[in-house]
Amino acid sequence: MLSYEEYDMVEKINELIEKKDWKEIIKKLTDLPSSDIAYILENSSKETELLLFRLLPRERAAKVFSELEVDEQESILRNIGNEKVKQIILELPPDDRTEIFGDLPGNVTQKLLNILPPVERKEALTLLCYSEDSVGRIMTPEYIAVRPTWTIKKALEHIRELGKDAETVDMIYVVDDRWHLVDSLPIRKFILGNPGENVESIMDHKFISISAEKDQEEAAKKMKNYNLVALPVIDKEGVLIGIVTIDDVLDVLEEETTEDFHKGAAVSPVGINYTTASPWMLYSKRVVWLAILLVAGFISSMIVARFQLTLESVIALAFFIPVLIDTGGNTSTQSATLIIRAISTGDLTLRKWFSVVKKELLVGLLLGISVGAVFFLRSVIFKDGIPLAVTLGLSTLSIIIVANLIGAILPIILTRARLDPAIISSPLLTTIIDALGLLIYFYIARLIFKL
Repeated sequence: MLSYEEYDMVEKINELIEKKDWKEIIKKLTDLPSSDIAYILENSSKETELLLFRLLPRERAAKVFSELEVDEQESILRNIGNEKVKQIILELPPDDRTEIFGDLPGNVTQKLLNILPPVERKEALTLLCYSEDSVGRIMTPEYIAVRPTWTIKKALEHIRELGKDAETVDMIYVVDDRWHLVDSLPIRKFILGNPGENVESIMDHKFISISAEKDQEEAAKKMKNYNLVALPVIDKEGVLIGIVTIDDVLDVLEEETTEDFHKGAAVSPVGINYTTASPWMLYSKRVVWLAILLVAGFISSMIVARFQLTLESVIALAFFIPVLIDTGGNTSTQSATLIIRAISTGDLTLRKWFSVVKKELLVGLLLGISVGAVFFLRSVIFKDGIPLAVTLGLSTLSIIIVANLIGAILPIILTRARLDPAIISSPLLTTIIDALGLLIYFYIARLIFKL
């Protein structure tokens, strides 16, 4: 039975829950011994118990969890997806959610993931405050772990016993008494090892792991770079809480590639298969971008209107506008595509930005000279006059150099600003280059024709 002080504390906490003053609740709980908190939890309503437990800092949560009875521990884990608690957690902004409802201790996360069926497990990972694109969202607890002090014979028996339920038995993970990951070993080392020796004898302590908070794309890169079929996932203290397998990573890569394709065509990522998307959804994903591009296109119209007198003086200038701006748009799209792909594969890092500028400046110069020469010769052959031929040649050279540099530099700037470089879509980039190309073209024409 609760004492008067404990009863009063529960009442005050319930009032704070009604006010949603989470930080004050955390402050009050911090001053109490772990055993007292455990007692309060056991004597609170189910929703209050779950909320209070989720509000506890990592270390305190681990201590309180160990103070609870086994059936109470399982009750908390099985009810972590309680609808009311879920609503309270999810209604907070992501940053506040992560700050207030911190991630659970590794041992609690392990038990939670192991006790829940796959569908509920996926829901629980949302409530553990792992961000949508984090490794924590796609990890699975279905792996095999052994202790370094076990004999290889005992480890093999353990593998045979649990292997049928594991996601993969290609890699076996070695953990200490506190479940910290200390090594990752291929199954062949156990098969070829001396059964009487300890697991420690075949360890080299060289393993690759990833934090649950890291981005899923980083997991994909690691698995590709190190040719891994499974990647162990650890928490902040190095506790093994799950693994990511190659099939999970392939799903992530497919989603990312699809998303980049959509952005590259100036379409907001649909998020579901095209065949299941409704006409209204497809409309809503496309109309905003089309409106933005339309408004941006007005700038080109204003530039043409601004140089109306120039066009009236030399009518032939108007004939080549579509070809020039298309050339600039195509050039920028080419360079942007190459740079975005190099960044996404890890081939290009932000530290190499200056070398990119030098390289693309040279490439743009070579392309500009080549294509500009074609324009110049075409005008000479068709007897358009030397002034127009020079205007077209110099404009093409200038537009291609500028377009090539912009196409290469913008993805780097966006990446440095922690934005997805794929938003520099072909239509958007082309619209920007159209306006710049027209300015370059008309100013060079004015200079050559002395208008």
